[in-house]
Amino acid sequence: MRRRRLHHAMFYGFLLCFAATTTGFVYHAYFGWPAPYPFISAPVLLGTVGGGLMLVGTVGLLAMKFVDDPAPKVRRLLGGDVALLMLLAMIALTGLVVLAVRASGAMGLALALHLGFVLAFFLVLPYSKMVHGVYRSAALLRRAVERKMQPLGGE
Repeated sequence: MRRRRLHHAMFYGFLLCFAATTTGFVYHAYFGWPAPYPFISAPVLLGTVGGGLMLVGTVGLLAMKFVDDPAPKVRRLLGGDVALLMLLAMIALTGLVVLAVRASGAMGLALALHLGFVLAFFLVLPYSKMVHGVYRSAALLRRAVERKMQPLGGE
């Protein structure tokens, strides 16, 4: 159950960060409200909670990989798993750093690092384990359609 909870923390944190980015885009592009936004605003609150959840999830899953499972079953995939978790952790950490230093001169460097990690994530996304979300969603949709198409008798 611990692995499941950490995975959910990482997943929902990722979704909240995506929602924060989308909300910030809408604020800027459609309402003409430039960043940085106040702490009590949707982009900041969503990003803060999402970044925290992502950080907890990724660090916890990394710890489980090395502490709970010292001999992974598929050793050749370990490097990719660790690299992806580290990349997600760095995205979350640098995002929180951007929030912390947004009123200082370090904002530019912090933002450049954060966006660099985000770019790296999107470049490796199609070749990583993260693509399983697309396949899992498709499988769940297919199962739901098959259930609807099944006669009431369950034949």
